[in-house]
Amino acid sequence: MVQSSPAGRAAVVVNAGSRRGAAAYEQAITLLAAAGVQVTTKHAVTSGAELTEAVQRAIDQGHDLVVVGGGDGTVGCAAGLVAGTDVALGILPLGTANDFARTLQVPGDLAAACDTVAHGKMVDIDLGRVNGLPYVNVASVGLSVGVTESLTPGLKRRIGPLAYPVAALRAYRKHVPFQARLEFLDEDHEPVVLEDLLQVAVGNGRHYGGGNAVSPTAGIDDHILDVYAIVRGRLRDHVHIARLLKDGTFVEHDRVHQFTTRRVRLVTDPVLPVNLDGEIAAQTPSLFEIERNAVHVLVPQGSSSAVLDGRRSVPPD
Repeated sequence: MVQSSPAGRAAVVVNAGSRRGAAAYEQAITLLAAAGVQVTTKHAVTSGAELTEAVQRAIDQGHDLVVVGGGDGTVGCAAGLVAGTDVALGILPLGTANDFARTLQVPGDLAAACDTVAHGKMVDIDLGRVNGLPYVNVASVGLSVGVTESLTPGLKRRIGPLAYPVAALRAYRKHVPFQARLEFLDEDHEPVVLEDLLQVAVGNGRHYGGGNAVSPTAGIDDHILDVYAIVRGRLRDHVHIARLLKDGTFVEHDRVHQFTTRRVRLVTDPVLPVNLDGEIAAQTPSLFEIERNAVHVLVPQGSSSAVLDGRRSVPPD
């Protein structure tokens, strides 16, 4: 089933603190209006609290479409707010990595992204949750948290996507290994305890970290979570794994454990912070769940990333 872009009232919310947000804000409004989108509310926000307030107000005021401009953290927050409603989400990729847009095949060019909002098709996608908090790409503990802490706004603005490998190298030098226990609540795998770990990640979408793939088969509309754990090894092991990140085949390396599931509980020693789409927002122990077909989102007509089938799961309490 394919449905075109909604023709009703649209709210536009742009994170002016994202890499291209401030510069693109007025141009985005102009391009959307020229493409036929009925923009009735617009906001340039500079904090997470302002973002949440603006998106929630747009929902409460009965807008049919919320167009969000920013990076993955911005879009993930908005996705969590519109989840379970009939409000559609449009995406303007204005951040550094824009992995959510990459997964959905939404173009990075602003004019083309605005055209997707105006003339794209509607699909519904899964939403990941960690202790109830939403994410669209990947939630993780370990090295990725160090990467996020090293990804300063100045570094991202200066070198763009190259900031990710630079931050990863900085974080790797400081990393302290940890232990993790994975408990699969649907009993689709036996519990497993893993030692001397570099990272544990739980993917909802396909892409993360500036274009890396969670696995060769990961998707945002497959109703499963892709879990991987990397055991610390020699530097040459990690170099080999790093070379396979783009297509996801690193999960076949002998120092990587991979699982697919719908629900998993992660317990670590020591307690660790959890990175959700580039935002450190939770800590272990953590329950990871999939909320099936939770968000209606606009993608290009030629996108093969997801379909519209409308059979939603019940959101977690």
